Amino acid sequence: MSLPSFDAVLPDGCVVTEVVTRGGGSLHTVYEVRLAGAEPLIVKRYSEGWRWKQAKEIHVYTLMAGIPGVPRVVGADHERAMTALTMLPGRPKWDRMPDDASAYRRMGEFQAALHRIRMPAYGYIVTGILEPVADNLTFMRRRFARQLDEFRAAGGPVDVHDAVARRAVEGEPYVAACDGPVLCHNDLHEGNVLVDDDGTVTGFIDVENALSADPMTDLAKTIQFDIGGSAAKRAALLAGYGPLPRYGAERIALYRMYHALELWTWFSSIGHTEPLPGLLDDLRAACFGGSLRGTPGRGPT
Repeated sequence: MSLPSFDAVLPDGCVVTEVVTRGGGSLHTVYEVRLAGAEPLIVKRYSEGWRWKQAKEIHVYTLMAGIPGVPRVVGADHERAMTALTMLPGRPKWDRMPDDASAYRRMGEFQAALHRIRMPAYGYIVTGILEPVADNLTFMRRRFARQLDEFRAAGGPVDVHDAVARRAVEGEPYVAACDGPVLCHNDLHEGNVLVDDDGTVTGFIDVENALSADPMTDLAKTIQFDIGGSAAKRAALLAGYGPLPRYGAERIALYRMYHALELWTWFSSIGHTEPLPGLLDDLRAACFGGSLRGTPGRGPT
C-alpha cells in the first residue's frame, strides 16, 4: 500500500527522510514523519466517516495552547483529512511502568491546568459545543438518562439500572453545586499519557473525546477507568490536582457510577465479558452505601 504525500501539511522546505506507520484503526492512521535537519512530526489521516474528528482535534488543541506537554498543530489538509502535529517524546505509560503511581501527580497537575479553561456551556465539543446546556444539573440528567438507556439496551440488570437512577436523583444537589463548565480531556488514562524510560511524564495526547463539563467528571473518569482500587495512584492524582471544589468528593463518587455504567456498556458491546461481573458488584455496592473500586482497562474511545 503506497503512502500518502505529506507535502500539504508540512512546513515549507521540509525534506522527508523516512515515514513510519505508528498505528491506526477505524478512525485514523498515524504516521511518524522523519525530516532532514528537523524534529519528526506526527501526521494523522482520518478515515472518511470520521473527518469531523479532525476539525475537533484542531479546535481542542488550539484551546489547550500554552499548557505544557500537549502537541501543537503544525499543519492541516482538510481535503484529505490529514493533520500534522509536533511529536512528543516517550511511549504510553501503560507500555512502560504501569504499576508506578508517581506519574499520577503530574496527571493531576495537567487536569488542574486544563480545568482552568472556562467554557461557555456544557456539552460535547466538536468545533463548538454540540447541544449546549446552560447548567450542570440539566446536562447530567440528560447524560445519566442516555447512559442508563444504553446500559439496559445492552442487557444491564434492572436492579442496577434502577438503583443508579435513584442515586443519580439523590445526588442532584451535589451536581447543581458545579460553578461552571471547563475543558475536560474525558479520556485521561495511562494509554494517553506519555513517559520516558525513567517513567517521567513527557506529554498528554488524544483529545478526541474532549467535553465541556464539570471538572469532577474528568477526575472521576480517570479514577474509574484507570486507577481502580489503587489508593497510592488516587492520592497522587488528587495531590497534583489540588483542593477540590465544594462537594467535589461527592460529585466524583456520583460520576464514577456514570462512568462505570459507560465502561460496562462498552465492554459488553465489544464482547469483553471478564470485567462485567466486577463492575456490577461495584455498582451495587456503591448504590447501597459502599464505594466503587473501579475496573482499570481500555474504555470507549
